[in-house]
Amino acid sequence: MSDFTMTIAGAGVTAPQTFGVVNPATGAEHAQAPDCSPEQLEAAMSSAAEAFTEWRKDEQARRKALLAAADALFASAGDLAPVLTAEQGKSLQDATMEVMGTGVWLKYFAELELPREIVQDDANAFVEVVRRPMGVVAAIAPWNYPLLLAAWKLGPALLAGNTVVLKPSPYTPLATLKLGELLRGVLPPGVFNVISGGDALGAQMTAHPVPRKISFTGSVPTGKKVAAAAAPDLKRVTLELGGNDAAIVLEDADPAKVADRLFGAAFMNNGQVCSAIKRVYVPDALYGDMVEALAAKARSVKVGNGMDEGVEYGPIQNKPQFERVSELVADALSHGAKAAAGGKPIDGPGYFFQPTILADISDGTRIVDEEQFGPALPVVRYSDVEDAVARANGTPFGLGGSVWGTDLDRAAEVAGRLECGSAWVNTHLALAPNLPFGGFKWSGIGVENGPWGVYGFTEVQVVYRAKG
Repeated sequence: MSDFTMTIAGAGVTAPQTFGVVNPATGAEHAQAPDCSPEQLEAAMSSAAEAFTEWRKDEQARRKALLAAADALFASAGDLAPVLTAEQGKSLQDATMEVMGTGVWLKYFAELELPREIVQDDANAFVEVVRRPMGVVAAIAPWNYPLLLAAWKLGPALLAGNTVVLKPSPYTPLATLKLGELLRGVLPPGVFNVISGGDALGAQMTAHPVPRKISFTGSVPTGKKVAAAAAPDLKRVTLELGGNDAAIVLEDADPAKVADRLFGAAFMNNGQVCSAIKRVYVPDALYGDMVEALAAKARSVKVGNGMDEGVEYGPIQNKPQFERVSELVADALSHGAKAAAGGKPIDGPGYFFQPTILADISDGTRIVDEEQFGPALPVVRYSDVEDAVARANGTPFGLGGSVWGTDLDRAAEVAGRLECGSAWVNTHLALAPNLPFGGFKWSGIGVENGPWGVYGFTEVQVVYRAKG
């Protein structure tokens, strides 16, 4: 069992209290992480506020520092990836990709040029709209992609001139703490602060008077609490919350050609992706073939400890989520659904669940109506595409959705009627640092990535210079 130190204001501070971190592949505690005290939270906020005064002044210095941070991540993937796999469960290959992707996101924002916004330049006045940093940002990242989704916040916030206090999920604090240690010598003291602790610490962050912005990625219920906590102080918020993404397969699609891509977009990170495919609507004529193609894929993949060679999918990340997926699958089976593949936990230690394809299931079943966030995919039959679109939209979620078919114009037209932040055709989870990402309805407020993501960490100021 190992111990980790907390990064506050660029200096390592050993917390007097710790909490256990479980390896989901074994179900056993394998490390201790510091449990941040109220005094340490205060120190982190004060340090970030103090650092903001200088950090905001020099944009080119900020860009240089972000590039150095990206380079540090590229050089340290071999050290960070095993820490991430041990606490999150994903394969070592996927963990390495996440570390590298974190560097890619930081590099993108380091190099992103933002145009000047001059709205008047005549004999009367020169008027420019400028974007000013807000101050200290309280960032809270989830357990499915703790490093990458932290970079979605860190890159634009720092480029805009803010400083950041980041809290990872208590399920996955270790790689983020190591990230803080890695960047201690790259970023000026106080610019980037990592604190770890339980849910109570997150509530203390959002209610703290110092941050002017809260950027949160996580569940809808917690996102609502964050918004409520921010309201009395009128803190700005960006909320990237849950999804129940639907994929609609049109009648001209070929199941043999699209099944692998549907499966990959549903089971990426063992189904633990907010914008993964969570339900598939398939026309009557293709239903049997599509179910069997998806089930064959599910039966062929290798599930195991992410540290083992050749493993494609690891465990579900934590026990409560494992129990939720188990409950939702059992509920579906008890209401008449059939497991075309999988359908139950895998015997042995750890939180492993068979990759599951559920057939003969419809809306009104919990696993169709709710977000399962795990390796179980319901395949729903439909007879009319208008009904499929209505059912896809008939949810409080609105993160992403996709349409699959060979007539691209028709597929694009159907995709355009999906009520979600990202509508894809013949793909899903096509995410990039230059593409805005956000949700409709309960799936979030605001967007991340691209220049739009940077603007979310700024306040608009009009600079008006009269002439004559």
